[in-house]
Amino acid sequence: MKSAPIGSLSPEYVLLGLLAQGPAHGYELHQKLTIDLHQVWNLSQSQIYNILNRLEGKGFIRGRIQEQEKLPAKRLFELTAAGQERFEGWMSAPSRLSVRAIRVEFTTRLYFALKIKPELAQEIIAGQIAETQNGLERLNLTQSSIPEDQIFNRLGLDLRIRQLGSILDWLDSCQAKISTYPTRDQPV
Repeated sequence: MKSAPIGSLSPEYVLLGLLAQGPAHGYELHQKLTIDLHQVWNLSQSQIYNILNRLEGKGFIRGRIQEQEKLPAKRLFELTAAGQERFEGWMSAPSRLSVRAIRVEFTTRLYFALKIKPELAQEIIAGQIAETQNGLERLNLTQSSIPEDQIFNRLGLDLRIRQLGSILDWLDSCQAKISTYPTRDQPV
């Protein structure tokens, strides 16, 4: 079954990533998201259930009823092979060069790298640094070709250049912090 691609800033990826860590119920996914990534993703429980239904419809996850003694049954969700492949493909791509994409998408990728495959974290940061440096070089070249009298074009581009410079500083900070972050094998 071929499905439409998920946008890279889609909350569907964060749920795929949480399920890549193991099967979970919708409520558990909401709790994990709220505790670990609330400053990155702000999703209500109803949004999470809607996204889970979409992911199941696309064949990326499967849900099964789990009976409970003296409590209502719950639905336990797990990744399918297609969901795992989708998640891994997303994990290996650099984020677009916007503040929002870096804050949401890159930070989410870094979180999952540390949770699932810690040795991938520095590789993700290095890839994003290279992508950002390339983007900064392209913008600097573009800026040098804009005539001085086109002040608003130059100002708009100058803001983007400064944003990418700030992102590079932040990525350097990420490298330093991640190098001392405990992996899944070490206590927090």
